[in-house]
Parts: sequence; structure tokens; C-alpha cells
Amino acid sequence: MDAFLSALGLFLDPMLLVAVLAGTVGGVLVGALPGLSSTMATALLLPFTLGMEPGMAIALLSALYCSGTYGGSITAILVNAPGAPAAAATAFDGYPLAQKGRAGKALGIAAVASAIGGMFSVVVLIVAAPLLSRVAYDFGPPEYFALALFGLSMLASISSDAPVKNLLGGAFGVLLATVGMDMTTGVERFTFGMWELSEGVHFIPVMIGLFAGAEFLTQAQTLDRVTVHAALDAVRLPTREDFRKCMGTIARSCGIGSFVGVLPAEGGTVAAMIGYNEARRWARDKSEFGHGDIRGIAGPESANNAATGAAMVPTLALGIPGSATTAVILGALLAHGLRPGPHLFTETPTLLYVIFTAMLFANVVFLGFGLVGAKLFSRITLIPTTFLWPAVIILAAIGAYALEQSILDVWIMVVAGILGFVLKRYGFSAAPIIMGLILGEMVESTFKQSMIIFDHSWAGFLDRPIVLVFVALTVLSIASPFVSKAWHRRRERENPA
Repeated sequence: MDAFLSALGLFLDPMLLVAVLAGTVGGVLVGALPGLSSTMATALLLPFTLGMEPGMAIALLSALYCSGTYGGSITAILVNAPGAPAAAATAFDGYPLAQKGRAGKALGIAAVASAIGGMFSVVVLIVAAPLLSRVAYDFGPPEYFALALFGLSMLASISSDAPVKNLLGGAFGVLLATVGMDMTTGVERFTFGMWELSEGVHFIPVMIGLFAGAEFLTQAQTLDRVTVHAALDAVRLPTREDFRKCMGTIARSCGIGSFVGVLPAEGGTVAAMIGYNEARRWARDKSEFGHGDIRGIAGPESANNAATGAAMVPTLALGIPGSATTAVILGALLAHGLRPGPHLFTETPTLLYVIFTAMLFANVVFLGFGLVGAKLFSRITLIPTTFLWPAVIILAAIGAYALEQSILDVWIMVVAGILGFVLKRYGFSAAPIIMGLILGEMVESTFKQSMIIFDHSWAGFLDRPIVLVFVALTVLSIASPFVSKAWHRRRERENPA
């Protein structure tokens, strides 16, 4: 309690409040730019924080981390160009809802779900850090392999009612994940003599191409059509009934995001994909998913923001980054002479509560910023297509190039855009490709590591209880669509009316 009161006392310092506020607003703006992310922003900002007090520096970076995760949803909803990888799943239903002239509703749901998920994760971080850190400590390559396998099992039901096409798309995404040098054997695969591909195909250019590039080509086909959006509908915020409809999805995704976030894996991106899939799985009426269902926004947004605070658990308690951004924050802690681990809790408890308070404050600020700004942001959808989409594709190309300062990434974005446009015409979704690319590398690397640990014996997996739990969940995930169809057929036979 004394440490908490001391932290509140520090927040009376105007400079600390300004730093957290600047980090929050800057995170939203950076997260909204396609290709950029909170990871890149914190890495660029880190050198400038070395002259600050440790508490102010870490609070600034933590606030930027929280708000940057939310910021990616803005462009995902408005122009189908996710500002961050964790917002890719938000575009599945967010953009169709904006196309219907209800961008304000989509942005409002995203802001509220993100804030609830973020606040929930901070509470989890404060209350359950020791327990969650022990769970994360028990995870090794076999457990990560089982987790990734469970994620891949959701491919058939991730986006549409075409499970075969989803599986084909997911398999193509996994194939893309194998491009580059095999870190186990040192063999280069599918590089075609280009050394730039030795590190593999980066996720961000592919994501930008499949979403923004494909949509750019789609919009180019409609230049001769006159489209009039209802301005009042575009800026209208969600109603109380909309929030009531999403509360179950938000609560479920908060738990998913907190669990996935505490694992030193893919953090918010994987959490968002699983959150979206579970929102669709638990919905009684799935017909609107992929066409503008607000639960398809609430699920991934609450999950990826719930992963932010949870990802700080292994970072602070064990010194193991829970995500790419927390790896930068870990570097900031070390640069300021702080030792992550049990010593941080015993020697500098006030610093921890400053971090917790900064993250809570950031979630409150971007909630207000998102709700107030939703009406302004939603007017982007009223800009004529001939002006909007050329600007979007230029920003997308800049975002793809900024990742590694490589023109090859821009070409990857272009090819992915053309491919996404063609696949969309034939009924394929971008979601399974993205999920296969995200989880494919994780499945391959952790499987090889596991086989080395088990001396190439499959029996080793049977000795890991957590692995068995995830395998059981995978079997249930694969079997549930068939069981559901059989159950509905039986009900139709029993009650034809």
C-alpha cells in the first residue's frame, strides 16, 4: 500500500503526466499508420528516454505500448489497412461495417473493447503476476508447439463458411513461413538466390498487401460508381444495446488475451486471431461475421489489448519478454540499471506501481480519445475514393519500406496485394493466410526444438500435461464443426417445423 501511495504521489508531477499523455496520443497516431507499430515507436524513442528518470521513462514507453495496440484498429476499420499486426483480425468485420456507413459504431466498439481489455490485463498484472509468471516459466518448446497447433486448428472456421478454402489459404500461409534460412540446419529455402529472403518473408508487408493492396484494386474497379454514405450514420456511436451484445465476447476475449499474452510467444497478434475465432464460434448467429458484426470487432480488440498488460508479467517477473514491444521495454529497464525479476518487486516496488498506474491512465485516455475522436475519424469514409485510396496506398508503401528499409518488402506488398485481389474474387479470405504465416514459423521452430529435446522420440510429448491439454483442445476444435452439424441435422429431423 505504501508503494502504491508513493506511485500516486509521483503522478502529481506535471512532467510525468505530460509524458504519459504524450506517449498515449503518440501511440494512437503511430499505431494508426499502416506498417508502423508500437514496437518500432518504442525502439525509436528508447534512446531519448535515457536522460529521464527511470519511472518516467518506463511509464512513457508503457503508455505508448498500450495505446499503440489500440491505434492499429483505426485504419483497419476505416480503410482496411491494419495499422499494426495485432489489428489484422479487426479488419475482418470492422471494414465491412465502415463500408455500410457505420464507421462511428465500429470505432466506438473498438475503443471500449480495447480499454476494457487493457484495464483487465493491468488488474491481472497487479493481482496475479506471481502465479502467471510460474505458468509462463513452465512453458517450453513442446508447449509452444501445442499452442501454435491449437491456433492452426481454427483455420477451417476462422472467417467464412468455406472450410476447404480456408484450409488451403492457411496451408499457403504456412508455406510462406518456410521461406528463408532454416535456423536448425542452416539450409536456405525458396530464396531463389536473393539474400534478402534469407531472413524470411516479413509479416507486415504481406499483411498490408493482402488488406490495403487488395482493397485498393477492388476500389479501382468502382471508380465509375457514385456512392453516397449517410453522414449521420457514419458518425453515430454505438448504442447501449450494441455494448450489451458484445459484453460476453469482451469478457471471453479478456481471458484469452491475458493467457496468451503472458506467454513469451506472439503476444497480441495470436491473441486477436484466437479472440476473433472464439467470438465467431460462440455466436448463435454467425451469418454476419465477415460482413460487419460488431462482435467481430470486440473479440480481437479486447484480446490484443488484454495481451499488453499480461505480456509485462514475464518481462517484469522473469526478465523474459512477453512480446516484441516488451523486449524493448526490457532493454529500457536494463539501460536504466534495473534488474527484472524478483529483485524488482522487492527493491523498487514504487516503480512497478508507477508502471501499473501509467498503463491504467493510458487506457482511460485513449478510451476518451477514441470515443471523442470516433466522429472525426469516421468522416474519413466520406472522402471520395479517388482521393482517399491513392493516399492510403502511398502510406502503405512507406510502412512496408520502413520495416527493414528494403525495396523488396515493397515488392512483396505489391505481389501480396495482387494475390489478395485475385483470391478475393474466387472466394478465398485473407484471414487464414495471415494466421498460417503467423503460426507457421512458430510451429516449425518449436517442433524441431522439441524433437531435439526428446531425442527424436514422439513419446516425449505425452509426458507434458500442458501439451496434452492443448492437444485435447485441438481435437475438440477440429471436431466441433462436424459435431455441431450433426446436432443440427438431428434437431431438424426431430422437429421439421
